[in-house]
Amino acid sequence: MKTIFTHDTDLALASVAELVNTLDGDDDTLTDVDALDKLVEGQGWTGAREHSHAELRAVRDLRPRLRRIWQADEDEIVRIVNALLREHNALPQIIKHDGTDYHLHAVPRDAPLATRMAVEAAMAVADVVRAKELSRLRTCDYPTCDRVLVDLSKNRSKRFCDNVCANRAAVAAYRVRRRRER
Repeated sequence: MKTIFTHDTDLALASVAELVNTLDGDDDTLTDVDALDKLVEGQGWTGAREHSHAELRAVRDLRPRLRRIWQADEDEIVRIVNALLREHNALPQIIKHDGTDYHLHAVPRDAPLATRMAVEAAMAVADVVRAKELSRLRTCDYPTCDRVLVDLSKNRSKRFCDNVCANRAAVAAYRVRRRRER
């Protein structure tokens, strides 16, 4: 299947959305180091890890800033991306590792996890900005959900963050149709 962006950009965007969605209103699923470990493993983040509370705090502190990308206009997104790259001394390089083909990394693999997450997010969003595809960064259409999503579908049809919200919307629409029929 052809991707919209490069493979590493698609993966980074999906991973950033997952990270942002660990904080959904007052519901925080990134509460301890074990939860961070599961997120990192589930999203395939590579490189050095501390497995510490300081690392957890740094990743948690990154989330509101990354969420802002889904809420901001293009100029503010560019400011956020440039600030993240500048703050973390990003120096893009093409590398191969862990059986993957060449792709970009902008910080060393032994950089702190939050730094790698911030810079990968910034690099991926930079690709989205340059491709004029910011409309692919959305918030879930379900009325009571504010989770973010990345629409990588060819026809730009993804509306919900997951199947739970999609099913809730379908059930609600069905109930409205049934009421109208009566």
